[in-house]
Amino acid sequence: MDVVDQLNAVRSGKLSRRAFSRSLLAAGVGLAAMPLAPRRVLAAEGEQGTFFTWGGFDVPELFGSYEAKNGTLPNFSIFGGSEEALTKMRGGFVVDVAHPCNAGLNRWVASGLFQPIDTSRLSNWPDVIPELAAIEGNMSASGKPWLVPFDWGQTSITYRTDIFELEGEESWDMLWDERYAGRLGSLASGGDAWWCGAIKAGVGFDDITTDEAFEKIAAVMRAQRPLIRVYTDDTTTLEQALSSGEMAAAMTWNSSAVLLKSEDVPVRFAQPKEGALTWVCGPMIHKDAPHLDRAYDIIDSLLSVEAGQFMINDYGYGHSNQKAFDAFDDETLAGLGLSKNPVDILNAGHFMVPQSQEWETRMNETFEMIKAGF
Repeated sequence: MDVVDQLNAVRSGKLSRRAFSRSLLAAGVGLAAMPLAPRRVLAAEGEQGTFFTWGGFDVPELFGSYEAKNGTLPNFSIFGGSEEALTKMRGGFVVDVAHPCNAGLNRWVASGLFQPIDTSRLSNWPDVIPELAAIEGNMSASGKPWLVPFDWGQTSITYRTDIFELEGEESWDMLWDERYAGRLGSLASGGDAWWCGAIKAGVGFDDITTDEAFEKIAAVMRAQRPLIRVYTDDTTTLEQALSSGEMAAAMTWNSSAVLLKSEDVPVRFAQPKEGALTWVCGPMIHKDAPHLDRAYDIIDSLLSVEAGQFMINDYGYGHSNQKAFDAFDDETLAGLGLSKNPVDILNAGHFMVPQSQEWETRMNETFEMIKAGF
């Protein structure tokens, strides 16, 4: 089956994105998120709800109940980062459901573009882990959540165990190790990298907004810049470089290590002694959602046990439906860096704290300058 045939198979639901990624990884072919996104050929845009999300969440495995109810998949629009998504919607782009993470929650709510969610319309809501819904800033004045928790996990270091010579414990120092200059990679978004830099700099997240903390983080990010081979939010680029041995270590999410291990690449998803970066993401409903009923269908499908089992097994991410974990034993979950009690994992790391738009703008501008060499 050639690449075009495989793309068609993914779009029709006959081939999973993970299986497609494996075949490209083995062949050394790059995969960006965008080519898999356009599924609007399956239905007219006006007939289905639209999900505005990250690449990789536009897969049939997450929308079984939506498809069963509506006869097809929802429409998808893909973004590369949550700030990009919010900017586009502020500019007038209207969708039904968008998919931010908790660090951006305050800014998304403050934009006035979203409506609280009526959880009584979600059949899977009773099975959602309560602690995930209780994230800071999530409850509206009416007592309804702005964001429905869906996926959660860690940002850490995936490294080649046969290449990277570990000295002592796993640590964020690994991504500042001068022995591997030019063989280290990083996610390009400040929403990950800057926060990981804060952990490296010893800055507590409760103090991350101070000028002193800002300068400490900027200093460690500048020190890292000459060591980084590539900054990218195309995780397949990082995965391929790790697979080939071009890179010894890279900042990634859980899913990269899961994929590489499935290909028998000798990698490990580090548990840094300083703690990993932890986060929870989920859908929000646009205030002008043109297909409100189908917006709720999208969210309910994401919350299903079936979607959760796919997320855990194929992506190595946690899921908000507690029942999704029942199909996995403790050993399997531990190997993924997960637990049947997600609070244990979230509390063991550094949980991202929502920030103001002013801070986010300053951080992003500074990080872009650092990446550019200034």
